[in-house]
Amino acid sequence: MPPATSGTPPRRRGRVRTPATVALAAAALFVTTACTGTGTTGRGKDAATAFQLTDRTPAPAGDVDSFTWSIYAEPTTIDYAHAYDFPPNQILANVCESLLRWNPDLTTSPNLATSYTNPTPTTWVYQIRPGVRFHDGTTLTADDVVASLRRNLDPQTASVWANPFRNVKSVDRTGPLEVTVTLTQPDSTFNKYLAAGPGTVESAATLAASGNDYGNPRTGVNCTGPFSFGSWTSGQSLTLKRFDDYWNPALKAKAGQVTFVFLADATTRVNAFQSGEVDGGWMVPADAYAGLRDTKAGTLYFGRNTTVADEVVSNLKGPLGDARVRRALLMAIDREGILKAGVGGVGEVAHSLVTDNLWTDAPAATHEAIRRDLPRYPYDPAKAKALAAEAGVNGQKVVIATSPLDSQTTIITQAVAQAATAIGLKPQIDSVSAEKYSTLFTDPAAREGVDLFLTFWNTSITDPLDMYGALRTDAFSNYGGWSDPAFDAAVDRAVAAHDPVEHTAANAEAQRIALRELPWLPLYTQPVSVFLGKRITGVQPSIAYLYYPWAAEIGARG
Repeated sequence: MPPATSGTPPRRRGRVRTPATVALAAAALFVTTACTGTGTTGRGKDAATAFQLTDRTPAPAGDVDSFTWSIYAEPTTIDYAHAYDFPPNQILANVCESLLRWNPDLTTSPNLATSYTNPTPTTWVYQIRPGVRFHDGTTLTADDVVASLRRNLDPQTASVWANPFRNVKSVDRTGPLEVTVTLTQPDSTFNKYLAAGPGTVESAATLAASGNDYGNPRTGVNCTGPFSFGSWTSGQSLTLKRFDDYWNPALKAKAGQVTFVFLADATTRVNAFQSGEVDGGWMVPADAYAGLRDTKAGTLYFGRNTTVADEVVSNLKGPLGDARVRRALLMAIDREGILKAGVGGVGEVAHSLVTDNLWTDAPAATHEAIRRDLPRYPYDPAKAKALAAEAGVNGQKVVIATSPLDSQTTIITQAVAQAATAIGLKPQIDSVSAEKYSTLFTDPAAREGVDLFLTFWNTSITDPLDMYGALRTDAFSNYGGWSDPAFDAAVDRAVAAHDPVEHTAANAEAQRIALRELPWLPLYTQPVSVFLGKRITGVQPSIAYLYYPWAAEIGARG
């Protein structure tokens, strides 16, 4: 997914994060952030940039009648086949469920499928959980699963999740509670994606009855999650209600109701936290960390993330077509400075296009070797300028597209422009509306004449292949049209390899090539942020909130 903070630009595979139109003054922030909770892990190089990751906030003392939650933009739909952005996904995660579940610790577990087998390299068989009810009271069957998954194969649906289904030949009911998926070729990631949006299950009858109106403010959705769709007031809010017949006692909602309030302006959202007008929210504006750290209105937490801030090289026909110039540009970007000025030091310089926690399925002995093999580009303007001169840089123009989304985006853009100047390029910053910026991720014509633009890219599965597959030749999200046969071969091997050793080796090879050639320039990683007001607690801070029923765990603070 693309950039996201106070407002947020789009990200990945054409996934468009609808940005809020926010313009904040760029300001350097130096804060110390420390949060408490169970299972915290210290991060940060020194006291000036310290922060902690919290696995789980304090357990609730009991249920709560209702709570309100801020969200930076109103969804255009809550149809799971078109939900590829923070606003719709964080709502749907509590209403609709997938065959498998992506947990806050980034592991995967059974969900609506009690088990699955892979009897042949191209066959997956799922046993569907018995006795599960949809919100309208009807019972889940294999037919519902088949209808839901097949939508991702139907060109008429135009599902944003079509790519994970690219190797699917058929989805069939092979028993009252059994579904078989047949692939055209082995695919090591297909089953993993069924813990996210691609594995969502909706009532077949509801899909048929709603037709093109499915997921809009009038019809809503009819799924199996701990909350059911309540009401949607366009331009204002969306309300969910606790589903008392939910099948999983461990995730039965502790709140009777949750109301998502659409607050596009970052300052308005922060003020709502401070005043108690809203009880919480994800994606806290980075320039509010200091104030919210000290407020008596609640607590700011940080959690696991799979997001890397990247500068996308979208034009390989200009001076950035030479990998030496791309390397020089990265070495000239003061990434530590961006971290301090843009996010108050809450994050780490990225030496890869993926976060370390995506390698958890890899054999433990290989983790250090993978990190050691990464090409490194330390900040060295003098060396960068010499390398650029060697590549023939001599005042060529490069266009950096941006949008006045928030202070973080502004700071990054200015730093990249300064780096370009330092190596002898002539940067031109083109600031466009948030809506036009979003089209950079969906329309090749919008990228004409643009050399660089920013994305905040997160994965939907715990596998580096979710990122590197997006850079394969002709992949939709390969925005610059970069192509490397050895890279493509490594990606193809990773897709075909189920064995952890083989899969890891192929992923590592793809990573080495991508970091050597730099079709995208990795800047930094930062944790997920969430604010909880003094009335509520219980959430597990993690990027999994896009697919995990996080709101069900929120209850009253003792």
